[in-house]
This record gives sequence, C-alpha cells and structure tokens, in this order.
Amino acid sequence: MEPVLTRNIGPERYPTNLAAYQANHGYRGLRKALTEMSADDCQAVVKNSSLRGRGGAGFPTGMKWSFVPRGDACTPGHKYLVCNADEMEPGTFKDRLLMECDPHQLIEGMILAAYTIGADIAYIFIRGEYLVAIQRLRDAIAECYASGYLGERILGSDFNLQMYVHPSAGRYICGEETALINALEGKRANPRAKPPFPQVSGLWGRPTIVNNVETLCNIPHIIDRGADWFKTLGIGEDSGTKLFGVSGKVNNPGCWELPMGTPIREIIDQHAGGMRAGFQLKGFLPGGGSTDFLVPEHLDLAMDYNVIGAAGSRMGTGTMIILDDRTCPVGMVLNLIRFFAQESCGFCTPCRDGLPWSRQVLEDIENGAGRSEDLETLAYQVKYIGAIGNTHCALAPGAMEPLQSALKYFYDDFARHVNGGQCPYHNNTGAP
Repeated sequence: MEPVLTRNIGPERYPTNLAAYQANHGYRGLRKALTEMSADDCQAVVKNSSLRGRGGAGFPTGMKWSFVPRGDACTPGHKYLVCNADEMEPGTFKDRLLMECDPHQLIEGMILAAYTIGADIAYIFIRGEYLVAIQRLRDAIAECYASGYLGERILGSDFNLQMYVHPSAGRYICGEETALINALEGKRANPRAKPPFPQVSGLWGRPTIVNNVETLCNIPHIIDRGADWFKTLGIGEDSGTKLFGVSGKVNNPGCWELPMGTPIREIIDQHAGGMRAGFQLKGFLPGGGSTDFLVPEHLDLAMDYNVIGAAGSRMGTGTMIILDDRTCPVGMVLNLIRFFAQESCGFCTPCRDGLPWSRQVLEDIENGAGRSEDLETLAYQVKYIGAIGNTHCALAPGAMEPLQSALKYFYDDFARHVNGGQCPYHNNTGAP
C-alpha cells in the first residue's frame, strides 16, 4: 500500500521541516485549491470522498462542514476552525505520531479546511503533555507565516488565516467538542446543551468546526488527488487509509497506516507480531478504552465503522487494547472506570455519582469483598448509566461500554471473584 498520512514518517521519526515537506508535494493541495477551486468546490470534493471523522465518532466530514452557514445566511464576524489534538482516549497515540513527525501535513489540512468553511482564525487545541508536538507545531507555523502560507492574502489570494497553538490543561472531557470550546474560551470544560450546534454557534457564539488531527491530515491529499482516488484506498465499506494501533501483550506494539477495512487478525498477527509467548488472546477493545470488548470470534472482521458497529462495539479511534488470558478482566475494567470517574466534569448525576459507584463495586469484587448481588448492581448501572439520553454527554455511556461487554463475555471471571473471595489472577497465571 502506498503510504499517504505517513509518507514522510520514517523509522527515525525525525520531524519534517517545510523544505522537506514541499519537496514531497507538500502544499500542492493548497496551491491547487487557491488557484483552481472555490470553497464550494473543495467542500464537494471532501463530501464526495466519504471521509469520516477519525476522532472516534466517524461522522462524515463533508456533511459536517456543510452545516456552517455561508454568504447571506451568516452574520458578519469571525468563523473558527479548531483542531482537537487533546488525545486523551486510553490506548490512543496516533495523533501524537502525526503531529511530532509531520506537523506541516496537519497545518496544510487546517488551512484547506478553513478555506472551505470560510474560517479566518484556527486553533490547535493540544494536550499539554505533548511538549514535543507543541514545539514542532509552533516552529512549523512560524515557517508558514514566513513563507506566505499563513497570515494575510495567502499565496496572493484574498484568503486570510491566523493560526495558534493552544496547550490544554488536559481533561478527557475536552474530547467532546463543546467542552473543548468552553475550555478554549477559558471556562470550565462542561459540555454544552445542543442545539445550537457548534457549526452555527460555537466558539464565542460564532460558526465553528472542530475536527480531529487525523481527519484534517487527510484533507491535503483528497484535495490534491481527488475523491475517487481516496475511495480506492479502502478495501472495505469505508474510504481512505487509517492509523491503526495495538497495545498490550503483543510482540510489536505500535501504530501503522493501513487501508480502511483491514481485517483485525491481520493487524494483530502481521503488524503487531501476534501474541507474546505464553499469552493467549482473550479479548480486545477495538477503538480505545470507551469501546466494547470483542473476542477471538471477531478476529476476521474488517476494521470499518459499520462492521464493528454491527458486532456490538465501535471502531472509535482504531487503536486496539489487547486483553490476554493472564490479565484479569475485572481489574482491567476497574482501571478504566477509575479513569473515567476521575475525568467526569461533574455536571450530571449519573456520571458524577454513578461512575464512582461503579468503581467502588468493582473494587470490592477485585479485592475479594464482592457479593453475588454486586453483579446485579453492575448490570443495573450498565442499563441506566450507559443509556444515551440519561446523561448530559456521552462520557458515562462510553465508560459503561467496556463494563457491559466484559459482563457479557467474561461473566464467569466476575463470578469466580465473588465465589472465591479473591482475584484468581493475582498469581499471574490466569484462569485456574
């Protein structure tokens, strides 16, 4: 497969400067857009490409952009583009790779996105711990201002764009776009009620688009080479390539650019090198910590949004977390629930109080103090905390996904904890 997103990323992972990026057709898509295409043309190409958001939700990017008011439908004032680089999903590290190694690719994608929606100000809202990425993005932005890719009258056109890097304080809830917008405004990072949606009333009440890093990195290639070309890259239902990652007890944990629709078995066995000696695959979270477990019977499924959804999970970020047969499923879920409980914004009761309740029940079970009725309690929590509509945003329902699927596939492990009065995995040998 011809690399697209990772074409400038080698094993040494040196950052690509402006000269190297341009030498490999960098900013060719931007030049094409500003000299040959209108904003409407660009939007049509992105929409026809069937690019879906790579941050987890998988919403069609071109459709999302189409909701931004244009012309007389929009009141005078700024429009904003925000890149969500606050990569906090457990098990996810793909956006860091793109930002550290090829910052100009993201910047070009953002310039093109801003041109398409009519934005004149852009922000990269980035996780504060990504110190290397922050500095490399700032250096790349400075190169762009000096070379006429940012600022006033970009490449001699009438298009103006200012771009800023905004390091965040680091909260998982900022992955929700309206919470991110509140944080960017200097407010508490609570999600907003919708409608209005950010495309109409977002940052400081103005039309705003929030896109993930990987999503925006696809834009230069789509504009440069066209929608039909992009569609040919996928081998399943979805278009393009994807950065897939694997962590856990595999021989070669990492991140690889592969066609959308690549089978799960190929990702784990060929690219991640299969399971380490002495370990067997018990299950896996296909798209980060807030997705449902799948099990070995699902290994031949394609990594496509609809395919994984039909199997009862979500593709999410496409970064798999492996559960091996010597790791306690209860302990693994407990670790995730602890994280989600800590990261709750505290706005609504099911999340603020429900997740600590789930954490306490799981701690009791893991520590040998569990009772049979605790399993009923967990099922109750999954039903009510995990129901979309019972909470202000999707954080709590997402937190329930690994729990509900663990109860489905690994119920016997929960029961053994309760019946035996201890975790059977503490001796690191797995199931007796």
